[in-house]
Amino acid sequence: MAQNIYDKPEFFEGYSQLSRSLHGLDGAAEWESIQAVLPALSGKRVVDLGCGFGWFARYAAGQGARSVLGFDISERMIDRAKRETVDSTVRYEIADLETLELPPASFDLAYSSLAFHYIEDFSRLAATIHSALVPGGDFVFTIEHPIYMAPANPGWTTDREGRRIWPLDGYSREGKRTTDWLAKGVVKYHRTLGTTLNSLIANGFSIRHVEEWRPGDEQLRDHPEWAEEMDRPMFLLIVVQR
Repeated sequence: MAQNIYDKPEFFEGYSQLSRSLHGLDGAAEWESIQAVLPALSGKRVVDLGCGFGWFARYAAGQGARSVLGFDISERMIDRAKRETVDSTVRYEIADLETLELPPASFDLAYSSLAFHYIEDFSRLAATIHSALVPGGDFVFTIEHPIYMAPANPGWTTDREGRRIWPLDGYSREGKRTTDWLAKGVVKYHRTLGTTLNSLIANGFSIRHVEEWRPGDEQLRDHPEWAEEMDRPMFLLIVVQR
Protein backbone atom coordinates (compact mmCIF):
# COMPACT_ATOMS: atom_id res chain seq x y z
CA MET A 1 0.00 0.00 0.00
CA ALA A 2 1.26 3.47 -0.88
CA GLN A 3 1.96 5.84 2.01
CA ASN A 4 -0.96 8.21 2.59
CA ILE A 5 1.11 11.18 3.70
CA TYR A 6 -1.44 13.68 2.40
CA ASP A 7 -3.93 12.88 5.16
CA LYS A 8 -1.45 13.79 7.90
CA PRO A 9 -2.68 17.16 9.24
CA GLU A 10 0.71 18.90 9.10
CA PHE A 11 1.38 17.70 5.55
CA PHE A 12 -2.09 18.56 4.29
CA GLU A 13 -1.89 22.03 5.83
CA GLY A 14 1.51 22.68 4.26
CA TYR A 15 0.46 21.31 0.88
CA SER A 16 -2.66 23.46 0.92
CA GLN A 17 -0.46 26.58 1.06
CA LEU A 18 1.59 25.74 -2.04
CA SER A 19 1.08 27.88 -5.12
CA ARG A 20 -0.35 24.93 -7.06
CA SER A 21 -2.87 24.35 -4.28
CA LEU A 22 -3.91 27.99 -3.98
CA HIS A 23 -3.93 28.88 -7.68
CA GLY A 24 -4.59 25.56 -9.34
CA LEU A 25 -3.00 24.62 -12.64
CA ASP A 26 -1.80 28.17 -13.26
CA GLY A 27 0.12 27.95 -9.99
CA ALA A 28 2.10 24.94 -11.23
CA ALA A 29 5.32 25.98 -12.93
CA GLU A 30 5.22 23.04 -15.33
CA TRP A 31 1.59 23.52 -16.45
CA GLU A 32 2.48 25.51 -19.57
CA SER A 33 4.64 22.61 -20.78
CA ILE A 34 1.90 20.08 -20.00
CA GLN A 35 -0.70 22.07 -21.91
CA ALA A 36 1.55 22.10 -24.96
CA VAL A 37 1.55 18.28 -25.20
CA LEU A 38 -2.00 17.42 -24.14
CA PRO A 39 -4.25 15.98 -26.85
CA ALA A 40 -7.60 17.61 -27.58
CA LEU A 41 -9.89 16.66 -24.70
CA SER A 42 -13.31 17.19 -26.27
CA GLY A 43 -15.33 13.98 -26.16
CA LYS A 44 -12.57 12.05 -24.38
CA ARG A 45 -12.93 9.70 -21.43
CA VAL A 46 -10.23 10.74 -18.97
CA VAL A 47 -8.76 9.11 -15.88
CA ASP A 48 -6.71 11.30 -13.51
CA LEU A 49 -4.39 9.25 -11.29
CA GLY A 50 -3.53 11.09 -8.10
CA CYS A 51 -6.11 13.79 -8.78
CA GLY A 52 -5.54 15.79 -5.59
CA PHE A 53 -7.93 18.73 -5.32
CA GLY A 54 -9.36 18.01 -8.77
CA TRP A 55 -7.83 20.90 -10.67
CA PHE A 56 -7.05 18.90 -13.79
CA ALA A 57 -10.31 16.95 -13.64
CA ARG A 58 -12.25 20.21 -13.72
CA TYR A 59 -10.03 21.56 -16.48
CA ALA A 60 -10.64 18.46 -18.62
CA ALA A 61 -14.38 18.76 -18.10
CA GLY A 62 -14.19 22.41 -19.07
CA GLN A 63 -12.41 21.40 -22.27
CA GLY A 64 -15.33 19.16 -23.23
CA ALA A 65 -14.25 15.76 -21.92
CA ARG A 66 -17.10 13.26 -22.03
CA SER A 67 -16.22 11.90 -18.59
CA VAL A 68 -13.47 12.34 -16.00
CA LEU A 69 -12.68 9.88 -13.22
CA GLY A 70 -10.23 11.04 -10.56
CA PHE A 71 -8.48 8.72 -8.11
CA ASP A 72 -6.53 9.67 -5.01
CA ILE A 73 -5.49 7.83 -1.86
CA SER A 74 -6.19 10.88 0.31
CA GLU A 75 -9.66 11.26 1.80
CA ARG A 76 -8.90 14.92 2.53
CA MET A 77 -7.99 15.54 -1.10
CA ILE A 78 -11.06 13.77 -2.43
CA ASP A 79 -13.37 15.55 0.01
CA ARG A 80 -12.13 18.94 -1.16
CA ALA A 81 -12.24 17.92 -4.82
CA LYS A 82 -15.87 16.91 -4.44
CA ARG A 83 -16.76 20.15 -2.69
CA GLU A 84 -15.20 22.24 -5.42
CA THR A 85 -16.57 20.32 -8.40
CA VAL A 86 -20.08 20.90 -9.70
CA ASP A 87 -19.74 19.31 -13.14
CA SER A 88 -21.65 16.03 -13.37
CA THR A 89 -19.18 14.62 -15.89
CA VAL A 90 -16.55 14.45 -13.11
CA ARG A 91 -16.48 11.89 -10.34
CA TYR A 92 -13.89 10.97 -7.74
CA GLU A 93 -12.94 7.80 -5.91
CA ILE A 94 -10.50 6.98 -3.12
CA ALA A 95 -7.97 4.43 -4.36
CA ASP A 96 -4.43 3.21 -3.79
CA LEU A 97 -2.52 3.38 -7.08
CA GLU A 98 -0.32 0.49 -5.92
CA THR A 99 -3.30 -1.88 -6.18
CA LEU A 100 -5.61 0.00 -8.56
CA GLU A 101 -7.56 -2.04 -11.09
CA LEU A 102 -9.16 -0.39 -14.12
CA PRO A 103 -11.58 -1.83 -16.68
CA PRO A 104 -9.94 -2.57 -20.04
CA ALA A 105 -10.25 -0.15 -22.98
CA SER A 106 -12.26 2.35 -20.92
CA PHE A 107 -10.30 5.59 -21.34
CA ASP A 108 -8.90 7.75 -24.12
CA LEU A 109 -6.47 9.64 -21.88
CA ALA A 110 -4.69 8.77 -18.66
CA TYR A 111 -3.16 11.73 -16.82
CA SER A 112 -1.13 12.09 -13.66
CA SER A 113 0.68 14.97 -12.00
CA LEU A 114 3.55 14.33 -9.58
CA ALA A 115 2.11 11.13 -8.10
CA PHE A 116 4.05 8.17 -9.46
CA HIS A 117 7.24 8.81 -7.49
CA TYR A 118 5.20 7.66 -4.47
CA ILE A 119 4.55 4.30 -6.17
CA GLU A 120 6.90 1.39 -5.59
CA ASP A 121 5.76 -0.86 -8.46
CA PHE A 122 5.59 1.50 -11.42
CA SER A 123 5.73 -1.32 -13.97
CA ARG A 124 2.55 -2.88 -12.61
CA LEU A 125 0.76 0.45 -12.73
CA ALA A 126 1.97 1.09 -16.29
CA ALA A 127 0.55 -2.28 -17.35
CA THR A 128 -2.78 -1.43 -15.69
CA ILE A 129 -2.94 1.91 -17.50
CA HIS A 130 -2.01 0.34 -20.85
CA SER A 131 -4.85 -2.14 -20.53
CA ALA A 132 -7.30 0.61 -19.52
CA LEU A 133 -6.59 2.77 -22.58
CA VAL A 134 -8.14 2.27 -25.99
CA PRO A 135 -5.74 1.65 -28.89
CA GLY A 136 -4.20 5.01 -29.73
CA GLY A 137 -5.01 6.33 -26.25
CA ASP A 138 -2.63 8.82 -24.66
CA PHE A 139 -0.84 8.73 -21.31
CA VAL A 140 0.57 12.04 -20.07
CA PHE A 141 2.28 12.32 -16.71
CA THR A 142 4.83 14.19 -14.64
CA ILE A 143 7.05 12.92 -11.85
CA GLU A 144 9.92 14.31 -9.85
CA HIS A 145 13.02 14.04 -12.02
CA PRO A 146 15.34 11.17 -11.02
CA ILE A 147 18.21 13.63 -10.56
CA TYR A 148 16.03 15.50 -8.05
CA MET A 149 14.91 12.25 -6.39
CA ALA A 150 18.19 10.36 -6.11
CA PRO A 151 20.18 12.16 -3.37
CA ALA A 152 20.11 10.76 0.14
CA ASN A 153 20.11 14.35 1.44
CA PRO A 154 18.54 16.56 -1.24
CA GLY A 155 19.24 20.26 -0.95
CA TRP A 156 21.51 22.86 -2.49
CA THR A 157 25.04 23.48 -1.27
CA THR A 158 27.59 25.98 -2.59
CA ASP A 159 31.17 25.56 -3.64
CA ARG A 160 34.05 27.92 -2.78
CA GLU A 161 33.13 30.17 -5.70
CA GLY A 162 29.55 30.46 -4.47
CA ARG A 163 28.05 28.31 -7.22
CA ARG A 164 24.98 26.17 -6.51
CA ILE A 165 25.78 22.46 -6.23
CA TRP A 166 23.14 19.72 -6.29
CA PRO A 167 24.39 16.74 -4.26
CA LEU A 168 23.70 13.95 -6.75
CA ASP A 169 24.57 10.60 -5.24
CA GLY A 170 23.20 7.09 -5.41
CA TYR A 171 21.65 7.67 -8.81
CA SER A 172 21.99 4.02 -9.86
CA ARG A 173 20.79 2.72 -6.50
CA GLU A 174 17.08 2.63 -7.15
CA GLY A 175 14.42 2.25 -4.52
CA LYS A 176 13.06 3.86 -1.40
CA ARG A 177 13.96 7.39 -0.40
CA THR A 178 12.74 8.94 2.85
CA THR A 179 12.82 12.71 3.08
CA ASP A 180 11.35 15.49 5.18
CA TRP A 181 9.10 17.69 3.02
CA LEU A 182 6.14 19.43 4.70
CA ALA A 183 6.24 16.55 7.19
CA LYS A 184 8.82 14.08 8.43
CA GLY A 185 9.23 10.66 6.88
CA VAL A 186 7.84 11.18 3.38
CA VAL A 187 8.46 7.98 1.38
CA LYS A 188 9.23 8.15 -2.34
CA TYR A 189 10.72 5.68 -4.82
CA HIS A 190 13.65 6.61 -7.03
CA ARG A 191 13.99 5.10 -10.50
CA THR A 192 16.50 6.09 -13.14
CA LEU A 193 15.28 7.76 -16.31
CA GLY A 194 16.13 4.60 -18.24
CA THR A 195 14.12 2.38 -15.90
CA THR A 196 11.05 4.59 -16.21
CA LEU A 197 11.20 4.75 -20.00
CA ASN A 198 11.97 1.05 -20.40
CA SER A 199 9.06 0.12 -18.11
CA LEU A 200 6.75 2.03 -20.42
CA ILE A 201 8.21 0.40 -23.53
CA ALA A 202 8.06 -3.09 -21.98
CA ASN A 203 4.37 -2.57 -21.24
CA GLY A 204 3.56 -1.71 -24.85
CA PHE A 205 3.69 2.09 -24.93
CA SER A 206 5.24 4.17 -27.69
CA ILE A 207 7.17 7.16 -26.42
CA ARG A 208 6.05 10.46 -27.96
CA HIS A 209 7.68 13.16 -25.85
CA VAL A 210 10.15 13.39 -22.96
CA GLU A 211 10.87 16.74 -21.34
CA GLU A 212 13.22 17.52 -18.49
CA TRP A 213 11.35 20.63 -17.46
CA ARG A 214 13.02 23.99 -17.10
CA PRO A 215 11.48 27.47 -16.88
CA GLY A 216 11.26 29.50 -20.06
CA ASP A 217 12.65 32.99 -20.47
CA GLU A 218 9.31 34.66 -19.72
CA GLN A 219 8.84 32.52 -16.62
CA LEU A 220 12.30 33.49 -15.41
CA ARG A 221 11.46 37.15 -15.86
CA ASP A 222 8.30 36.72 -13.78
CA HIS A 223 9.90 34.33 -11.27
CA PRO A 224 13.64 35.02 -10.94
CA GLU A 225 13.70 32.65 -7.96
CA TRP A 226 13.22 29.79 -10.45
CA ALA A 227 16.74 30.35 -11.81
CA GLU A 228 17.96 27.44 -9.67
CA GLU A 229 15.82 25.12 -11.82
CA MET A 230 18.31 25.78 -14.64
CA ASP A 231 21.01 24.03 -12.61
CA ARG A 232 19.21 20.72 -12.17
CA PRO A 233 15.86 19.38 -13.44
CA MET A 234 13.08 19.07 -10.88
CA PHE A 235 10.27 17.68 -13.04
CA LEU A 236 10.10 15.05 -15.77
CA LEU A 237 7.24 15.20 -18.29
CA ILE A 238 6.50 12.09 -20.36
CA VAL A 239 3.93 11.49 -23.10
CA VAL A 240 3.34 7.96 -24.41
CA GLN A 241 0.67 6.31 -26.51
CA ARG A 242 -0.93 2.88 -26.43
